[in-house]
Amino acid sequence: MILKVLKTKVGRLRIMGFLEGVSLIILVFIAVPMKYWLEDESLTKMMGPVHGALFLLFVLNTISAGIEQKWKAKTTGIILASCFIPFGTFYVDYKFLKNIDKE
Repeated sequence: MILKVLKTKVGRLRIMGFLEGVSLIILVFIAVPMKYWLEDESLTKMMGPVHGALFLLFVLNTISAGIEQKWKAKTTGIILASCFIPFGTFYVDYKFLKNIDKE
């Protein structure tokens, strides 16, 4: 199953979206509270760049998949906008990407 997903750009985009969303959850609900409540910045310093890199990979993969799939600008825009909305990548995966990947 996972190898099948990795073979398509949409599949890789779905994985990037999932990882980007999980990194945001870790950053917001674990790393930031640790920084302010426990005065321990170590996880924030580690997860900040990781989340940033996953964010950029999601953007690049969205553009690449949009070109390959010949998505309308509106579809590509909605998917791109999802990474600016907290946890939006999970919603876009559920509403759009899982159906595209089955085709």
